[in-house]
Amino acid sequence: MPRRRTLSDEQLLAMVLALIHAEGPDAATFAAVAKASGLSGSTLVQRFGTKAAMLRAALLCAWDRLDAETARLAGAVPKTPDGAVALLAGLSHEYGDDAAAYGEGLLVLREDFRDPVLRARGAAWGTALTAAIARCFGSAKAPETIARLMLAQWQGSLTWWGFGAGGPVAAYVETELRRFLTAVKS
Repeated sequence: MPRRRTLSDEQLLAMVLALIHAEGPDAATFAAVAKASGLSGSTLVQRFGTKAAMLRAALLCAWDRLDAETARLAGAVPKTPDGAVALLAGLSHEYGDDAAAYGEGLLVLREDFRDPVLRARGAAWGTALTAAIARCFGSAKAPETIARLMLAQWQGSLTWWGFGAGGPVAAYVETELRRFLTAVKS
């Protein structure tokens, strides 16, 4: 008879994600997760099979959270250009206000690019986010094009914030996206 799990998959994956965000994806070994969770390495092997499968499961969990937060914000903001700014500034809060930590977080993105399942999740999120932003420009001539340009501006502003690290990331993103909107209107 199998033993009852002392940690749910959700709890365990949250621990793996915390380890990934604190020390990078390469640090999420069975030994490190065993130490953090109190479970044995063999128990982790039984649950996940491989380190790659454990990492994928944790990052899929992170994508689930991002999908939910994106949908929540998209439903809460007005369908206006200001709503698009609010949506992207709201998503930027997740990055925190420490440029060095943001840079370390890019290692997670590397894992998403390496794994075809995770890469597909990223692409699906990008499609959904583009559609949500496009709805904020519904009366514009080319709302999807504006949305894609705005998303590129958003990602670029995150990079430039990382170099300058001048204040909270969400405030920096909001300022840069408002500059973008002013340029688009011109």
